[in-house]
Amino acid sequence: MLKHLSLKSVLVSGAVALSMVGQAHAYEPARSAECIAPANPGGGWDFTCRSVGKVLVDQDYIKGNVQTVNMSGAGGGVAFAHTVSKRAKDDNLIVAASTATTTRLAQGQFPGMNSDQVKWVGTLGADYGIIAVGKDSKYTSLSQLIAALKQDPTSVKFAGGSASGGWDHLKVLITAQKAQVENLPKIRYLAFSGGSEALVQVVGGHVDAFTGDVSEVKGFMDSGDLRVLAVLSEQRLPAPFNKIPTAMEQGIDSVAPNWRGFYVPGKASQESYDWWVDTMNELYTTQEWKDIMTKNGLMPFHKSGAEFTQFVKNQTLDIQILSKDIGLIR
Repeated sequence: MLKHLSLKSVLVSGAVALSMVGQAHAYEPARSAECIAPANPGGGWDFTCRSVGKVLVDQDYIKGNVQTVNMSGAGGGVAFAHTVSKRAKDDNLIVAASTATTTRLAQGQFPGMNSDQVKWVGTLGADYGIIAVGKDSKYTSLSQLIAALKQDPTSVKFAGGSASGGWDHLKVLITAQKAQVENLPKIRYLAFSGGSEALVQVVGGHVDAFTGDVSEVKGFMDSGDLRVLAVLSEQRLPAPFNKIPTAMEQGIDSVAPNWRGFYVPGKASQESYDWWVDTMNELYTTQEWKDIMTKNGLMPFHKSGAEFTQFVKNQTLDIQILSKDIGLIR
């Protein structure tokens, strides 16, 4: 396996040294690595960094530790700008990303920045969107909540962990659009610095509904403090989330997968980039990661390297068109 290859073992002959395999594996990771989570602790990006970091250490890919650094702001823009401007050549840095990242890039929310300024490593699963309310909410189904929005689009206040116009906000607008709700820009959305902050507001009864991802809500579901009205997936998720009805079951054709993955600095060495791509490919197949996916409601979704890079470009364009259609951008 990759993790057991040393530089010495790879360069066993001049022929191997000149081969693509030799070049790809010539990079030796530093003892420790850093993972930037572009939000406060408790949300999806934080989960991505901490859970992947643990597997990297447990499976001996990294000999030391993987430090998670929380860097919130601008829906991921602060972390993106930091990576591009201050860490452009850092081989030992990975940054958590998701559909929320491509959403902000698509809407031009990272001024002067674009997807070509970083290198896209890969995805390690998809986290489907949900719409949820507190246990004491008057809404017991997505249909009831949508009916309220149709009567008055300002009647329901949503909280999410992405910036206004970001992916959490878009999930509500996409769902409302599919349900023929009018005056979409009037729907109220409060942006917080991460899913955990938004959840606290909803569970505490200060905001009507939560829009986020299924991996963020298991603790509140287990405690009974949160009622998930719908998961935005094609079909019901496996246990322990199989009791959550889909929006499609309730007559609303809304599907919103949020991939979880990473990028690295744009000027990181090709050798380190190849190592990160190969390592994430391997990590995705480990039993430890499969168990984490099952426990947290992550569904299979894996793209890496060149394929992932092209996927990011395509998704960014698609979200740009959607954002124009809904009226978020011109």
